[in-house]
Amino acid sequence: MNLFLPILFSFLFLWGMAPATAAQSSPQAELPAGKAGANSSALSTDQENAHRARALLDEAIQGLGGQAYLGVRDMQQSGRTYSFFHGRPTSNGVLFWRFTQFPDKERIEITKERDIAQIYNGDKAYEVTYKGPRPMEQKDVGGYLRRRKFSLDIILRTWVNDPTVALIYEGNAIAAEHPALQVTLINSKIESVTLYFDIDSHLPIKKTFSWRDPVDKQRNLEEEIYDNYRPVQGVMTPYGFTR
Repeated sequence: MNLFLPILFSFLFLWGMAPATAAQSSPQAELPAGKAGANSSALSTDQENAHRARALLDEAIQGLGGQAYLGVRDMQQSGRTYSFFHGRPTSNGVLFWRFTQFPDKERIEITKERDIAQIYNGDKAYEVTYKGPRPMEQKDVGGYLRRRKFSLDIILRTWVNDPTVALIYEGNAIAAEHPALQVTLINSKIESVTLYFDIDSHLPIKKTFSWRDPVDKQRNLEEEIYDNYRPVQGVMTPYGFTR
């Protein structure tokens, strides 16, 4: 399915154990009834929480278009991107065209003449100018790969179907100044991402994740906000995007 999205983007940079023997396992079997009951109750509560998280994620996917959303493989976007510093725009915006092929190919063209392009193919990235193509700097490639790994589409298409990913329902929250429901996903590498969904439509309105800078070792928080949803070819699409 091809999806064309005339979309306005605005960017905000904030910167081995052996098997237990019968004798070893017997103390667990002889736990007092009250403690055994407490363990069972805690397990039941955790399972119920995970079920609520999964149900909300499923509702969000359905709200985005269900199979129409999950079936998108090629996507085109165009619009204008802005950068901000201390809350003020640093330019009048730059025109862009973006072509995506899931899961790991992307081309972004900028300027009115479309004479500058960034091309991503797997873990490789190139910048194309009038001088020809050249590999992008590794620090820029690393940032892009990190954002792709934690992208909303990857989370909703891949993470939610991974049995090793823990789903945690965290209840009511405020996101982008709107009432929201919050879910956190934690993968087997102990990497986490938190999603916030509109309390009525269950559409995603915010995503956050953190990462540690390999140079200064400081922890950074990245946020993305999605708004102004409109239907495009059966898929609810945010025409406003802020990072």
